[in-house]
Amino acid sequence: MPSDGSRRGSDDVQGTGFGDLLRRHRREAGLSQERLAELAGLSVDAIAALERGRRRAPRPHTLRLLGDALRLGTPDLTELAAAARRDGDTPRSPMRPLPVAANELLGRATELTDTSRLLGEKVTRLLTLSGPGGVGKTQLGIAVAGAVRDKFADGICWVPLAPMAEAAAVAPSIAASTGLHPLDGGRLVEEIADQIGRRHLLLVLDNCEHVIGDAALVCTALLEQCPNLSLLTTSRELLRIPGETVYVVPPLALPESDQQLEASPAVRLFVDRATARGHEPTEQIDQVARVVRRLEGMPLAIELAAARTNVLTVEELAVELESSFGILSGGSSTAGPRQQSLSGAIGWSYDLLAPPERELFGLLSVFVGGWTLNAAAAVLAGKTNPGPIERAAALDLTGRLVDKSLVRVSRDRGIARYDMLEVIREFAAGQLATAGRTDEAARHHAAFYRTLAEEAESHLRGANQGDWLDRLDGELDNLRVAIAWALRARATDEAVRLSGGLWLFCYLRGYYAEGSEWLVRALALAGESPTPTAATAKASLGAGMLAFLQCEYDEATARLESALAQYQELDDTAGTALVMQRLGGVARERGDYVTAENLHCQSFDLYESLRDRSGMAWAHNHLGFVAWLRGDLEVAARRCRKAQDSFRVLGDGEGLAWSLISLGTIAQYSGELTEAEDLLQESLALSQRLGYREGVAWSLNQLGIVERRRGLTERAVHLLDESLAEHRDLGDRWRSASVLEELATVAKQRNRSEYAAFLLGAADGIREVIGAPVPEVEKADHQATRQAIEQSLNRHAFRAAWSAGRATPLSAVADGYPGPATSPDRSSRL
Repeated sequence: MPSDGSRRGSDDVQGTGFGDLLRRHRREAGLSQERLAELAGLSVDAIAALERGRRRAPRPHTLRLLGDALRLGTPDLTELAAAARRDGDTPRSPMRPLPVAANELLGRATELTDTSRLLGEKVTRLLTLSGPGGVGKTQLGIAVAGAVRDKFADGICWVPLAPMAEAAAVAPSIAASTGLHPLDGGRLVEEIADQIGRRHLLLVLDNCEHVIGDAALVCTALLEQCPNLSLLTTSRELLRIPGETVYVVPPLALPESDQQLEASPAVRLFVDRATARGHEPTEQIDQVARVVRRLEGMPLAIELAAARTNVLTVEELAVELESSFGILSGGSSTAGPRQQSLSGAIGWSYDLLAPPERELFGLLSVFVGGWTLNAAAAVLAGKTNPGPIERAAALDLTGRLVDKSLVRVSRDRGIARYDMLEVIREFAAGQLATAGRTDEAARHHAAFYRTLAEEAESHLRGANQGDWLDRLDGELDNLRVAIAWALRARATDEAVRLSGGLWLFCYLRGYYAEGSEWLVRALALAGESPTPTAATAKASLGAGMLAFLQCEYDEATARLESALAQYQELDDTAGTALVMQRLGGVARERGDYVTAENLHCQSFDLYESLRDRSGMAWAHNHLGFVAWLRGDLEVAARRCRKAQDSFRVLGDGEGLAWSLISLGTIAQYSGELTEAEDLLQESLALSQRLGYREGVAWSLNQLGIVERRRGLTERAVHLLDESLAEHRDLGDRWRSASVLEELATVAKQRNRSEYAAFLLGAADGIREVIGAPVPEVEKADHQATRQAIEQSLNRHAFRAAWSAGRATPLSAVADGYPGPATSPDRSSRL
């Protein structure tokens, strides 16, 4: 590899992110991620995380390892280090990328040049692309963001607001798109601002008009708190906040004369879309011009019209457009421009529908993020489980709407899925409201997704667990809409059953905070002391479990004890046994191993009485967990092997992952490091396939300890950093504290004593807040680390670093210990 930097000029790389630069060097060296990891002595996970920008840039030692492995010369190494410093200001999170445009952007050269200059040259920090629906704001926004990509060293983040049904969803949408998993919903905007910090970042907020007030407030706050942030918004309505520059997106240019027909952007768009539908109207350009003129150059209207060339000639289409506009406006063909608007085009399409098609068209507007044939049939028939006749009717009508370009179809893994352009969906929703059927459709929609959630729940611990988790993830927008409607409409039974049916999914996929909010609000509808039903008991159990996962032990205990009382009153043995398991988990994390063991034994006895093999396997797993936490490794191994054998037979991926984690941990504490690594790598791979984030976090945690015991501290740091980030994002403060203590051990081994004391203090502060002691099995390492640190530091230095750690929020601990100016550990990381 050349080392003189001659491959490209400095202007080509200025502002390039560390991850992009590392990927470029790796590819130029002809290395895979696996080979680079091997040469550098790092994990493949670490290389992947650095290239994706999912974790902050590496420490100097890691940078040297990468430079040596890539054989970088001084200029390239300097360039890589500069990118690392830029990215090191704040943690980089996985951000939602710009969508890939399905078609070429036609006729927007002037608009693209003008808007790109405004953003790229920093003429403004807030640019709003405004104009009527269907004028092409989103497509232009994608193109503009792509054109100025190199001007934003920390990247571009796409925030789609169209699926959001409530104004308060703006900040959560930005958080989700930037990869932030907030713990405190009340400070969400501040958390987003803290994450962005001084990064040179462009946020693109698409479709703000329906949440304009909240979008304006959030944008104002972010611009004030993030000095290098720029915002690009698309909206029919202006934000009207200080600093906003408005660019009104015009329709496509129409042909000015017969000699310019083919060069007209509007004509080119029609020809392109008609050709894609199988008809190339090159010999009817004069009629194409007639059509696009009638449509005022509005891109969506042109696309809808071009789609009709599959059944009409362009001349017939032009004639139909003339008469249809007359029908919509009630006037003649000489009516004014207002009657030739986008709404007219969509209304014309709607008027051409037969009554059954109109009915389904309106009903489909209740879906957000797409739908399946079953879902459409359920809403159309008003049944949660439509039969063959209802499915056939829905299929026929959906096919007609697809043919008329009012509904789009996509295919993935053998399943057809449908959706609408947002402007069409809004029009359909208006028709539904006019018919007075909005609430009816929402009720049927919620009932369908409640049934789906309850069906999925029974599969989330079986052989098809991964498929069902993916299915629920694919329907997450619809599930959110369904729950929001149930809560807003005070449909108590629907809200309780929906949220209760989804708690296990929220646990497995890491939606702890969101699932908790659903459950708490649903239970509030049911009352403080609900009449025991299977649904309220399940919801109380779920609320308790998700509170427990976020280390809110008092809240968890109250919710779980409520669930226990309800299950006992219902004489539900399986439910009683499950709640006892969860209460045992709370006792376990609080260090009350005797109570935890008693609860798990009672749970096992109940499951045994039911001959419930899955429940018995989980009881063995939890008893083994308690045993190794208190240091009884032999008993733990027996219990966890029994659980492992059962989980393999049952096909329970989550259970198998947990038994592998426990057995790997037991091997690690027994000194069998090779066996431990094999078990933990298997659990990591399984958890990653399932999308089971807690399993991923635990596996990385224990693998980091294995590497630390081997003396491979650099690898240990990368694994532990990954684990800490996962646990922190999930809200698991109990495990975060343990990972910080392990990082402190590594820091001491690397002679970073003050930073090690800082980490111990941070862990101690967390443990004091949540009321959870150091697990018994971890105490020996913890005490040895603390003693070694105290011996290497004077008392004042230790107390200063330790106190600084206790006072530092978990989200900021990774930034390092800002020690005294004379300290060799000032702002040090590992």
